[in-house]
Amino acid sequence: KKTALVISAHSADFVWRCGGAIALHEERGYDVTVVCLSYGERGESAKLWKQEGMTLDRVKTERRKEAENAAAALGASDIRFFDLGDYPLTLDRDAKDRMVDVIREVQPSFMLSHSKWDPYNTDHMATTQFAIECRMIAQAWGHNPGQKVLGAPQLYLFEPHQTEQMEWKPDVFLDITPVWDKKWAAIQCMQGQEHLWHFYENVAENRGNHFRRNSGGQAGGRDCKYAEGFQSIYPRTVDEL
Repeated sequence: KKTALVISAHSADFVWRCGGAIALHEERGYDVTVVCLSYGERGESAKLWKQEGMTLDRVKTERRKEAENAAAALGASDIRFFDLGDYPLTLDRDAKDRMVDVIREVQPSFMLSHSKWDPYNTDHMATTQFAIECRMIAQAWGHNPGQKVLGAPQLYLFEPHQTEQMEWKPDVFLDITPVWDKKWAAIQCMQGQEHLWHFYENVAENRGNHFRRNSGGQAGGRDCKYAEGFQSIYPRTVDEL
């Protein structure tokens, strides 16, 4: 069975940044597992906190519902919540061991996480370092001997919010036009961050332009209305270019 793994700092990140990739690969027979390290309950739930009488537990509950509904809209049935807190996100050895267990269980063909640098939200770049370290640990034969060790899945970094500030340079564009309706439905599940809906619609349209240009442009490139961009961390092994 083909699998993929998304490691998302907060419970909405996977929707904005790689919802199309999730939906597309689910349609192509992959089982995509989404791990939300936190609910984003402290730093990314301003709309909820503005409601009178709001509590931390209620914010977490609402954020979880939104994420579960979004995952369902994308066709992903395996979404897990680590509830590690946010602003800041605490990623200790116990969290790493827990994540490594998931990686070895899923045995992903590829992984997705955040940009390596994000001065606006250090939870994001902490998550990427966490993903890189956990991938390494999952490859170690001496870590929990008897478990199936991990091979060498590519780690793709999805697009951050303010790209030009993040030292993020995409080298892969994925056409998500066939599943845009699913991504848009998932985006609208994020009621607590409605201000981002059309921002990420615009991002997808811009990346669609980049897909068209890099597939041949006016000389006969492929049509594409919506796309997502990714930066790969590791070299790819090929037999032809």
